[in-house]
Amino acid sequence: IVSKISKIYTPIVIILALLIVICLPIIFNIPMLEAIHRGLTFLVISCPCAIAISVPLSYFTGIGVASKKGILIKGSNYLDALDNTKNIVFDKTGTLTNGAFTVTNIEIFDKNYTENQVIDILIKGESFSNHPIAKSIMNLKNGKVNNDDVKKYQEIEGKGITFELNDKKISIGNKLICKEDAILHLNIDGKHIASVFINDGIKNDAKETIEELKKQKIKTFMFTGDKKETALNIGKKLNIDEIKYEMLPTDKFEEFEKVSSKNELTIFVGDGINDAPVLKRADIGISMGGVGTDSAIEASDIVLMSDDLKKIPVAIQISKYTKNIIRQNLVFSISMKIIILLLSVLGFANMWLAVFADTGLTLLTILNTLRIMKRFA
Repeated sequence: IVSKISKIYTPIVIILALLIVICLPIIFNIPMLEAIHRGLTFLVISCPCAIAISVPLSYFTGIGVASKKGILIKGSNYLDALDNTKNIVFDKTGTLTNGAFTVTNIEIFDKNYTENQVIDILIKGESFSNHPIAKSIMNLKNGKVNNDDVKKYQEIEGKGITFELNDKKISIGNKLICKEDAILHLNIDGKHIASVFINDGIKNDAKETIEELKKQKIKTFMFTGDKKETALNIGKKLNIDEIKYEMLPTDKFEEFEKVSSKNELTIFVGDGINDAPVLKRADIGISMGGVGTDSAIEASDIVLMSDDLKKIPVAIQISKYTKNIIRQNLVFSISMKIIILLLSVLGFANMWLAVFADTGLTLLTILNTLRIMKRFA
């Protein structure tokens, strides 16, 4: 708003100053020197330093305060927009949950295979993957993995992996690969051999964050590729408003489009490479700085350096307080300038009062802006 007004403000002020110089002698019979003095005083008073400095300074202060708290905001437009948040969509793994997967149980359905044999097959395949679930599988055994006999390894986006081992076709993945009810499944030549149950613990600060967002009247969503039972269980524990499950990366993008289609500002919070398109599309994308991938961090507008979800409500509070300070600065400086401008036209304001209306108001708005630092110290 300030940028738009500034384009017409300067020419209007100069025209008004000229009219004062021309009209006062003609209409009110005021000496020309006095009219020029009033016109010049009018120009000094109308100089918008207080507005031009205090508005960007407030945003820079807000961004600086946020960065001290481990919230990196990539521009004042994102800090400004946070105040208008209506919806916030969370990815699950690594965002609401800690992402440190641990295998809790392996259930074998084919008695021709022992648990050690199943683990060996799982490890050989998952040794080619960088997925967090693959890392949890690798933790089942210590030592170097010999995967030279693995052939035709292939990752299937959003589903799992396939490969050949000793002329047998192996599939390891979620329900979309193996039509059984568990986190991870092992199929050999189309036959379901075993199911692996994995625990992905909820972050300690997740529930508190959701509660705080609800207090601010923000609707919460959770998007995940997990099966229905797991997703609903986590969503219920966190009291999330809407839960979408068994999603492919493209599904997240499409569902986000539906959520944000109501012309309400919507945030997306994620950490993985699959979240990058949605983070880029979101009105504001927030990524995890610790566990987040480089692509997610680059695509996001705000980065939480400590992966602390409680920083999200804090960032919104900083945005609200910063905008309140800006409103105070604008109302105070504009109202004072209008009063002193009228006094100058009537001849009651001399040059020292004009200097106060320019430099003095600027200093006062700067001091008011510093309250942002004190508020979040």
